[in-house]
Amino acid sequence: MIDIQKRENDRRPVYGVFSNILYMVRHALEVPQVLWMLAVQVAADVMISVTTLYMAPAFLGRIESHASLRELVAVIAGFSLALVFLNAVSAYCRINRDTARIEVRCNILREIDRKKGTCSYSLLYDQAFQDKGLSAKYAVNNNAAPAEKIWQTLHQLLKNIICFGIYLSLMANVKPMLIAVTIGITAADFMVARRFDRWDYGHQEESVRIMRRDRYFYNSAKDPRLAKDIRIFGMQEWLWDIKEDVGRLRRNFLRRGGRNTLLKNGLETLLDLLRNGIIYAYLLTVTLQGGLSAAQFLLYFTAATGFTGQLIGILSGMTELNRQSMELSNVREFCETEEPFLLEGGRELSLGKGKTCEFELRDVTFRYPNAEQPVLEHFSLRVSAGEKLAVVGLNGAGKTTLIKLLCGFLDPDSGQVLLNGVDIREYNRQDYYKLFGAVFQEFSILAATIAENVAQSDTPDMERVKSCAEQAGIRERIERFPGQYETKLGKSLYPEEAVELSGGETQRLMLARMLYKDAPVMVLDEPTAALDALAERDIYERYNGLARGKTAIYISHRLASTRFCDRVILLGEGRILEEGTHGELMERGGKYAELFEIQSKYYADTKQ
Repeated sequence: MIDIQKRENDRRPVYGVFSNILYMVRHALEVPQVLWMLAVQVAADVMISVTTLYMAPAFLGRIESHASLRELVAVIAGFSLALVFLNAVSAYCRINRDTARIEVRCNILREIDRKKGTCSYSLLYDQAFQDKGLSAKYAVNNNAAPAEKIWQTLHQLLKNIICFGIYLSLMANVKPMLIAVTIGITAADFMVARRFDRWDYGHQEESVRIMRRDRYFYNSAKDPRLAKDIRIFGMQEWLWDIKEDVGRLRRNFLRRGGRNTLLKNGLETLLDLLRNGIIYAYLLTVTLQGGLSAAQFLLYFTAATGFTGQLIGILSGMTELNRQSMELSNVREFCETEEPFLLEGGRELSLGKGKTCEFELRDVTFRYPNAEQPVLEHFSLRVSAGEKLAVVGLNGAGKTTLIKLLCGFLDPDSGQVLLNGVDIREYNRQDYYKLFGAVFQEFSILAATIAENVAQSDTPDMERVKSCAEQAGIRERIERFPGQYETKLGKSLYPEEAVELSGGETQRLMLARMLYKDAPVMVLDEPTAALDALAERDIYERYNGLARGKTAIYISHRLASTRFCDRVILLGEGRILEEGTHGELMERGGKYAELFEIQSKYYADTKQ
């Protein structure tokens, strides 16, 4: 635990403050109102501060010099009109700036989401990448987040720096040692604040871990799929105890953070009292000795207060800017995470008419992060062009992992995956994905119309959608809906309009989506898991015709579905245990035949 905390405390952002300011300015150039409103508001607020500084001393000076009433009224009117105008300008900028700043923040949020949606698939297994993504989202998730709040910090900082210069020129008329002491104590105040503020950044990893666990249980509690298990198995108390453990971790973390903040505020208060006491004591002494007039005392007294306030504002602003910069560094580190796959450039992947896809896994070993044993070890397999290959085996045998390697979602730890004799790492991975049409175990239904889900586009070719729905055996069901192909799916977004498809209907819809893509390689990972035996037979009879001329790879637990395949491989222990046609494997009487007999007996017993 001590090592973890030391590592977190030693953590440093990759990008500095100036670099992150330039990063925000580059984004702001896309929304010009942000920068010009910032400049106008800073100028207006500086002039308000200077006008306010000189207003009372100017009026008091006129009284000391026995000026006429008309002159006094003119002075007050002039200052008042100037303040009204400047405050109106500042208010206009303040009211209209937020929309533009929100747009900049949303652009950065889209950048984060784009990274999440387009990153190399293998990064989804990288916990450090996932945690960095959570930290990046924290920097943009609301109006108070650094990606928007930084403009307010820059506004205050620029205003304080300019006003500090003006007040410093006034303070030059007082004892230089006073200025040095004031600057020294305020600088010490800043260093204290900066030292304590690093605690938050240094403990972000711990905070993210707690937030991730808390979010998991929050989402689980409202998930309708888990709700059935919670009630049937009486899991409420167990989950509540786990939730309480997470709550204790969070409360302990907040207490430690609170102690850090309390100590920081206490030290800052002591330093503020020391600095202000010295300034006020000196000015009162000089005034009582007759060195300053009433108007001068008021001017210097206000300037001294402003000088201190502006200096504190500068250092506080720098502290806040430094903290926000750390958060923005998380965004940039996440979005600029190096991709393990080649997503741009690379060797041209051209499969013109008549060209085929032949795959080979050559001496491949793959292990998931933190796993004790590799899923596949020194694994080799060749898939010929146009071949229908069935991959079978018990749970955990590596069937889905094999598909992920073949489709290029994962790269092997050692060995190669080859397409027509070329290592797929040489190709642009985005182009490589275009070779595949697939139905996976965990498929995605978007909150959109049925036609859009089939076409994966908002401009579907309706005749083609209907043809694919017919081939997948779901056209009749779709056309019974009042909206037919315009029927919406996804009740989370369309609670009143959307319909719910059964598991089997959803799988048929996914098959229609695969057919719509018309890719040269078909991949089916348990495509009939939610179908009964008769529906499964119907689907596979359709595939037998639809896969003609394509390379097709099937994963299935039901061994009877392998009869129409050119070859069957039985996986286990990270390797191929048996291979051949269904008939050959049955004649051989090995493990495949044993599993088939067990399944056949189960179905036979069911019919009795």
